[in-house]
Amino acid sequence: MERIDVNGVRLEVQHLRVPTARPGAAPLVFLHEGLGSVALWRDWPRQLCEGTGRTGVVFSRRGYGRSEPVPDVRGPSHEHDGRRAGRLRPDYMHHEAWEVLPALLDQLGMTSPPVLLGHSDGGSIALLHASRHPVTACVVMAPHVMVEPVSIDAITRARQTYVDGGLRERLAGFHDNVDNAFWQWNDIWLSEGFRGFDIREDCRRITAPLLAIQGMDDPYGTLAQIDEIAAHAPHTRLLKLPACGHSPHRDQREAVSRAIEEFLADCT
Repeated sequence: MERIDVNGVRLEVQHLRVPTARPGAAPLVFLHEGLGSVALWRDWPRQLCEGTGRTGVVFSRRGYGRSEPVPDVRGPSHEHDGRRAGRLRPDYMHHEAWEVLPALLDQLGMTSPPVLLGHSDGGSIALLHASRHPVTACVVMAPHVMVEPVSIDAITRARQTYVDGGLRERLAGFHDNVDNAFWQWNDIWLSEGFRGFDIREDCRRITAPLLAIQGMDDPYGTLAQIDEIAAHAPHTRLLKLPACGHSPHRDQREAVSRAIEEFLADCT
């Protein structure tokens, strides 16, 4: 585990080097969910790297895990020493996809287009990045391409559970500053300014192989999320999983791993 400086922010990064990695195979870059971190992926990234024969990189976005926190995370959005501070802005996923992630990949010395693997917010960031930058392939699990009422309802319930239902205690071991991690995500999603978030048109520009996975029992989004991706990027391969909630890689681990391994078998 290490921390590297990306656009003046220290980010937690984990490199996954596995004995099964094939020389020249594009590495996997894992992009976590709205409350995720390096640690919350647990052992799945390493197992997927072994199964696909690729190295991997897992990192925590600013304010998550062991990465540097966001200053004044619940205050007004502003610039602090040339960096964003305060509450997240409605374009925060665009900022991560088009400014932070390219700088991170450059810092890592990644010269070949990676395979992006994103979950939830990380899936949206992966789609946005792939719409403007070359990638070998893109895999998204429970991504958000638009805001649905079910998403707002679930995130509202999460706020209540965080305040008095034990969620804060469950997350605390995975983040140096758990309040920073939770409120940056919860506040922006429940803001009026975020209601217009919609990246469906961006998906039209994705030409790389694309696999979109959605649980049929996901409280944070319906199957419309990945159906809309396919409507705007017709080459998308869809996987809809029964008995699966918002975390397909945990709820249907074997099915998801197998699908990704098969999907990437034809990619360099």
